[in-house]
Amino acid sequence: MRGNTQVTPRVGPHVKIEIWSDVVCPWCYIGKRRIESALAEFGHADEVEVHWRSFQLDPGAPTEPTEKTASMLARKYGQSAAGAQQMQDRVEAVAAEEGLVYRLSETLHLNTVDSHRVIHLAHEQGGNELQGAVKEALLQAYFTEGRNLADHAVLREVAVEAGLDAARVDEVLGSREFEQDVWADIEQAQAYGASGVPFFVIDQKYGVSGAQPTEVFTQVLERAWSETHPAIEVLASGDGAEACGPDGCAI
Repeated sequence: MRGNTQVTPRVGPHVKIEIWSDVVCPWCYIGKRRIESALAEFGHADEVEVHWRSFQLDPGAPTEPTEKTASMLARKYGQSAAGAQQMQDRVEAVAAEEGLVYRLSETLHLNTVDSHRVIHLAHEQGGNELQGAVKEALLQAYFTEGRNLADHAVLREVAVEAGLDAARVDEVLGSREFEQDVWADIEQAQAYGASGVPFFVIDQKYGVSGAQPTEVFTQVLERAWSETHPAIEVLASGDGAEACGPDGCAI
């Protein structure tokens, strides 16, 4: 019968944001907050999909870290300890403007491949939402708490508290599962021409490099949305056209 007819709602196109970043990249956490600020003001945020991709700033970093990040940076760039500290102080000040608490003097120079494998596990277990929660937890653990994310015990604790299944985390960390997915992400970033992170790709059409101001992300979001939801051009209208409106029909 007509009264039992069910209509399946049409699902319109959405905007997809892919973000390449590393969990030890201070600008990546800042960029995360800025894209989140843009989404908070975006009228169609519930139709935006955010997917995290892997990137390693230093694939050769040790899995058993013994050196603080500040010391590594001073050595790498030929700076004094004071110069490296000044650089970190500047980044901490920018992070504070985004509501983030950084303790960069406590961070270690470490390998992040296992962190990225856990982030891939998060997507397998709970899609983009759980993946985002695990990503946030790892960034906070490293930058705010100064924790050693190369330590499997630490990784397990952070991941499980963020919502991952403990048995699966143990299984992944005890193997090389998702390692190829990590390298595939890195290769894709290189194919896009990304030489650093954060790197944002919107609808596989627009690339945004670096932790740009929130306004930049807002502009790209609006542009991507307008292209998938174009306004209809009205070719004829006016007082002389008969039509029914919200107040009824004039007969």
